[in-house]
Amino acid sequence: MATSLLAPLAALLAVLLLIPLALWLLRRTPLGQAAAAAGMRVVGSLALAPNQRIVTLEVGSGDERRWLVLGVTPGSIQTLHSLSPQGPAPADNSGPGLSSLPFARLLARHRAVPPTSGADHGG
Repeated sequence: MATSLLAPLAALLAVLLLIPLALWLLRRTPLGQAAAAAGMRVVGSLALAPNQRIVTLEVGSGDERRWLVLGVTPGSIQTLHSLSPQGPAPADNSGPGLSSLPFARLLARHRAVPPTSGADHGG
């Protein structure tokens, strides 16, 4: 009888272990990041102190678009102001493109910086 319960118990344990793994993988893919930020984008951010920022978010779409100016600290997020959008709506891409990936942005920024001359480290 112990062997007949062992197989279903092992299958249940495997499923329970795969759930956090699947969530972890989804959170690190562009698809999971786009789903988490659907209908929201960061317009700008300003650091006031090491742990304090002012962030402007655009929320909604179409005529319902609004910009929210938020005060962000480690302990809270407060709405400081709400205003109508100050620019045209961003292009609506059906899926996340490569330019939305942090690594792609860093690589593009790195390629845009011209190499410095005279930095010869050779013998």
